[in-house]
Amino acid sequence: MRAVSMLAAAAAAALGCSATSAATLVGYAQLPAATFIPGPTSGQFGIGGSGYTGPFVGQQPIQGFSSIIANGRGGYTALSDNGFGTKANSADALLLVHDLDIDFRTATGGTGTVTRNASSALSDPNRQLGLPIQADGATYYGGAIPVDPAIRDGRLLTGADLDVESFRRMADGSYYFGDEFGPFLIHTDANFKVIGSAISLPGVQSPDSPLSTGTSNLPRSGGFEGMALTPDGDTLYTLLEQTVAGDPARTLRINAFDVAAGAFTDERYTYELTGGTNIGEMTAIDDRRFLVIERDGRSGATAAFKGVFMVDFDQVDANGRLIKRNVLDLLDIADPNDLNGDGSNAFRFPFVTIESVMAVDNQTLMLVNDNNFPGGGGRGTGVADNNEFILVRLDAPLIGAVPEPGTWALMLVGFGLVGGTLRARRRSTLPVVAAA
Repeated sequence: MRAVSMLAAAAAAALGCSATSAATLVGYAQLPAATFIPGPTSGQFGIGGSGYTGPFVGQQPIQGFSSIIANGRGGYTALSDNGFGTKANSADALLLVHDLDIDFRTATGGTGTVTRNASSALSDPNRQLGLPIQADGATYYGGAIPVDPAIRDGRLLTGADLDVESFRRMADGSYYFGDEFGPFLIHTDANFKVIGSAISLPGVQSPDSPLSTGTSNLPRSGGFEGMALTPDGDTLYTLLEQTVAGDPARTLRINAFDVAAGAFTDERYTYELTGGTNIGEMTAIDDRRFLVIERDGRSGATAAFKGVFMVDFDQVDANGRLIKRNVLDLLDIADPNDLNGDGSNAFRFPFVTIESVMAVDNQTLMLVNDNNFPGGGGRGTGVADNNEFILVRLDAPLIGAVPEPGTWALMLVGFGLVGGTLRARRRSTLPVVAAA
């Protein structure tokens, strides 16, 4: 334990945090790990862990969430991870998007429950993607198990086709998804049907790419983990999870994508990992400032570095790397009302993958973990992790003093309302804005 404590202390120093954080847990909810929906049988390729073993006959697990956005109706749209962790074991796992309502437990009430209203699968019925997909085959991976008729007939996309880790909704209701296998940007309509060819990042290719356009120069699972949309809807910024070969160690590329032109531009920034091994998400505050989750590869008691940083594209250091400001240490949060019910007034968010962050207001963040079902380790050895949704009140505003309402209308495009007293408090001080 002493070694873990020393590691945590070093991580806190790297995050720029004091030993005791002033950030406070003000909302908590969870979705049980074993949450399934009807669908093609999944988990047929050696899936198991934490007491769960595939196959899951006639079912699809909701999985952990790799990105979440407001749906414009007071709820949220959440993107499931690509399946069971790899391209090689997820051919029967659908790429799913879910409509959720969250009733946060707060100091004044709330149930702490998450309600799934509907789920939709990404599909390519009109063969727009320009890539071979599992639905084109008679059997999964060309083996002995027949591809489920629903996947084949609907040309539904699976975790063997793409690893979608981020998404954003456009003004016209369509969506862009950030993928790690290419890495690619994938454009769908409002019903999650692909409406254009997969868009590659020029000069970058993963070993998992189905395209043979050159030597891979990006580690596996290193593609578009984070993606932010500017409030005006004109630009998507993609953030790679891993370093491109030849770039300085521990640096990650942020590239600009012109939505109207449908193409990447020459605009590029460099994010440097300072204490973590990976990023988990990137989301916009305004058109120049962004939040980034950075984390280590540990979970549970051994987790030592889980943080949220702010970067400003107008602030770079002498090496041309974005200057980072620590916003939140996710391993040091006060919980005076014991909202998660663990009997402690201290809260940690110690999951190996934390992949969703959004600003609720100028001093409150919402975060969600990816539970890597049927994996575990965040809340106990051999126990499958639930999907946890948290609201954290920061010790200081994200951007100076609270802006005028007109400024918030620009800053908070894409940020939804939350439950309980936070929802009421926001209505009293901030305008309701459209979701992105």
